[in-house]
Amino acid sequence: MKPDYKNWMPKGMIYTALSITALFLVLFIVFGLTEIVSGVLKTVLFIIFLIGTAAGVCITVWMALVYRAFDYNGKRKMSKQIIDGIAAYIDVPDGSKCLDVGCGSGALTIACAKRNPKASFIGVDRWGKEYASFNQPLCERNAKAEGAKNTSFQRGDATKLDFADETFDAVCSNYVYHNIPGDRQAYLLETLRTLKKGGTFAIHDIFSKTKYGDMQAFLKKLREMGYEKAELIDTTDGKLMSKSESVWMGLSGSALLVGRK
Repeated sequence: MKPDYKNWMPKGMIYTALSITALFLVLFIVFGLTEIVSGVLKTVLFIIFLIGTAAGVCITVWMALVYRAFDYNGKRKMSKQIIDGIAAYIDVPDGSKCLDVGCGSGALTIACAKRNPKASFIGVDRWGKEYASFNQPLCERNAKAEGAKNTSFQRGDATKLDFADETFDAVCSNYVYHNIPGDRQAYLLETLRTLKKGGTFAIHDIFSKTKYGDMQAFLKKLREMGYEKAELIDTTDGKLMSKSESVWMGLSGSALLVGRK
């Protein structure tokens, strides 16, 4: 049995974009190229449906290219490169207990668990309908396929984790918080709340100012709170992706928030 980590660009989203594009094309042909309507209305509909069709084609092609880049079985395997890059920062003593927030298909949880076979890893996710193919049974099947027996998975909310303060020796996450509306710095603090004193963290996300606000001020706040180390590492300089990939894929601002509490 092989693991199936799915794709960060769900096929359902691509099919939806393709269907909408096809609808705009049909409407363009029917109302823009026939005599069903005429005059100003025909001109207006011609323009609207032409723009809709063109935009739909561009969006669908972009989604397909992103899917191809992320594909675990493809040539680029960007998802695997990112997961392995984050996991490299999780190096914990035997017997440690670690948390992956927003585990999706279990890829990061499992990668960290395989690097630290004598530690235990818990992956939590809400597994929302927008990523319907990602679920707890999928995570468990992938862990079994990878022989990662030191993993477990459960439903959870990144904005209010069901764990006591200082529960874990390490916490990690990948591309989660930017998807949640609200105060994303507060979500980071909620995750770090569960980290033990001396524990390490590696959180990868799109830390742009528009999504997170002033992250330099956040790093300063962590240091003032007593964190031994807190830094942002740019991952778009070839570390996990190229600068051009981060731009055209909409991942500009990607970085690793790493440190020790």
